[in-house]
Amino acid sequence: MPDDTVVAVWNLITFKEQGGTFGDSCPDRNVTVYFRSGAPPVIDPFHTSFPKDTIVPGSFAVTLTWTLPNRTTGVFNITSPLPGDWFLAAHLPKDEGKISVKGLYEECQYLFQPQLIVQRLIGIPVLYPGYLIDQMIPVHNKSALYKVYIPNYSSRVKVQLKDCRISNRTMESCPVFLKIRAKAPPLHNSTYIDCKDRMSCELETKLPFWEQWYYILVDRYIGNVNFYFRIQVQVKDCSKPSIARSSSPNSALNMPQSFGSPMGLSLTDSLPAAGLPPMMQNTSERSTPFVNEETGAHLPSSSDVDTCWPIRPTLRNELDTFSVHFYIFFGPNISIPPNRAAVFAINLMPVLDSGGVLNLELKLNVSSVMGENVTVFGCLTHGTPLTLADNSTVSCESEFSAGFVMSVNTTSNITRLRIPYPQTGTWYLSLHSLCTTDHGFDVCSNVTAEVYLRSYLTPCINDCGTYGQCKLLRTNNYLYAACECKAGWDGWGCTDNSVAYSYGFQLLSTLLLCLSNLMFVPPVAIAIRSHCLLEASVYIFTMFFSTFYHACDQPGVVVFCIMEYDVLQFCDFLGSLMSVWVTVISMARLQSIIKQVLYLLGAMVLSMALQLDRHGLWNLLGPSIFALGIMAIAWTVRTIRRRRCYPPTWKRWVFYLFPGTMIATSAVALYAFVETEENYFYIHSIWHMLIAGSVGFLLPPRAKHDNTVPPFQRRRGCGYQLCVNEHEEMGLVDPAIVSINSICAS
Repeated sequence: MPDDTVVAVWNLITFKEQGGTFGDSCPDRNVTVYFRSGAPPVIDPFHTSFPKDTIVPGSFAVTLTWTLPNRTTGVFNITSPLPGDWFLAAHLPKDEGKISVKGLYEECQYLFQPQLIVQRLIGIPVLYPGYLIDQMIPVHNKSALYKVYIPNYSSRVKVQLKDCRISNRTMESCPVFLKIRAKAPPLHNSTYIDCKDRMSCELETKLPFWEQWYYILVDRYIGNVNFYFRIQVQVKDCSKPSIARSSSPNSALNMPQSFGSPMGLSLTDSLPAAGLPPMMQNTSERSTPFVNEETGAHLPSSSDVDTCWPIRPTLRNELDTFSVHFYIFFGPNISIPPNRAAVFAINLMPVLDSGGVLNLELKLNVSSVMGENVTVFGCLTHGTPLTLADNSTVSCESEFSAGFVMSVNTTSNITRLRIPYPQTGTWYLSLHSLCTTDHGFDVCSNVTAEVYLRSYLTPCINDCGTYGQCKLLRTNNYLYAACECKAGWDGWGCTDNSVAYSYGFQLLSTLLLCLSNLMFVPPVAIAIRSHCLLEASVYIFTMFFSTFYHACDQPGVVVFCIMEYDVLQFCDFLGSLMSVWVTVISMARLQSIIKQVLYLLGAMVLSMALQLDRHGLWNLLGPSIFALGIMAIAWTVRTIRRRRCYPPTWKRWVFYLFPGTMIATSAVALYAFVETEENYFYIHSIWHMLIAGSVGFLLPPRAKHDNTVPPFQRRRGCGYQLCVNEHEEMGLVDPAIVSINSICAS
């Protein structure tokens, strides 16, 4: 958001897409959009609880409803937005948690496209502290807007308005509203004063934001005439005894060389923009500020804003993404005298640090207070340092900002503070010690408290705890971190257990998913009894890896992994697909050499397919259709050659093939259309049992051999035995002439 913006208009457009075309058939799901300045919005659409000692920064939101079948548009206006980075976050309502097979149907996609249009004021006059200048509001204007730059280490700002007149007639009062606001033009609720009963109007602000523009609005009552007045801004350095600040504009005020004017003018070139006469410069003070290069910055104290306390910088040590430690020079143990505050500055880099969590830990050394009832208060603020307002009350706010209070004492000697997605820039922590009395808090007498201070940046809160995993996410080249919770836990730190799974439930789900694979034991026994040793080995492989994959895939604490998760998943998927492949090929009753070649080719092709896309629909559908095609061709050839249906017996169809097919079809239907995240543990267990049961029905029976053939001439193998009359093939049909020998081929 650029500086000097008076109106920002967001045009929020949402599209529906399905399969590369307009998603007219997609359901209308409201889109909620969150806005925040300076850092990503901290959203909680499910109203979960945050971890203890966590600060939730505020944001505002708008919900978009659908007005057209495949698109909707919303407009959101902001008057006088804060400059700098703005972040938008959009989300859909919580889905049903259905687990869909990839590629089974085209999923609905909702595309969010925000557009920003801003209206800026050009050529806003710049006021300079210590100068009293003449100004006029023309007849066709109702107000006049000015801005002044507030440098570092400023303790207060005063705006003076005097000598109001219309044309050449001096007025007894100034019929205007005088408003002031930091960073952006004033709003209706900004700090103001009504000057209609005052001949000389003054508006004072204590503890302003440092290194920011302050905007001053003069809004008059009287119209249709030219309104004249004189205006002056005075900025006080916290070390100076008087309110007026004198300096050369560039050096002593610590102001930037350019104010970002349309022509990029320097400070001295832009002085006439506000009609600044050089002779009006206030030269009452020429004292040197009490800020030197060795000691650094200073902070106004709580009792007197004109008294300075030194600000100690911190050393930034980057360890990893969103993993930064801020070390204190001569720390981390800090001595806090009874009569002054200890102030520290923590600098967060723009964009790079806003996607993590700012953590502060404060611990009181109880032995250092020598038995006194001492309480150490900390005030964490952004943009400007603040301390307690006085010695009897605990406050951490000013006219323009509010901070976060921390406290430790002899009873509770440790406290923590966490801020997810903190605003970038400089944060200030002010520590002050007070003693508890019968009348509240008072200054301690000759007691120096010692505290341990630790400040650092982490990706997630407490690394998401036991039931979560911290993940780095990227959206439109912006990197941020968030927790992915499991086992029903929820919240920003995976600490909300309102719908969490109990230990017994986790154990039950793990046992169901693992022990349901024992249904492969009967198919293994049937395959061994039918001399289908290759098929039996595939079923054993599937049973083993499916059991231990699901033992490792559990979301809670009941987890057991015998090897890496990815290896277990690959072997489980490969075993499942190979089980389908070898079962259908075995039903085709092919010759042994052809069957073994197909088994080997299937294993290699399925391994390649799983490596390309492990969750694709065609990984299961493709091999199944191809194997069924081979089986159908083999059965059709036998039916034509024998001139009767194959398999020949109705019992085989009624008691084996039909039940096995129905069980397998039911398993696929449950897997594809019924399985959700909530019912996964028992629906998937039923899937295991149904698939294993269907294999037991569909496996071909053991071959029956002719007793006249010697045992060593019998061919061992799996499948139906196709007996061909040798003499029939040679055209000899008279059984009385030659004997009939049966040659069995698998």
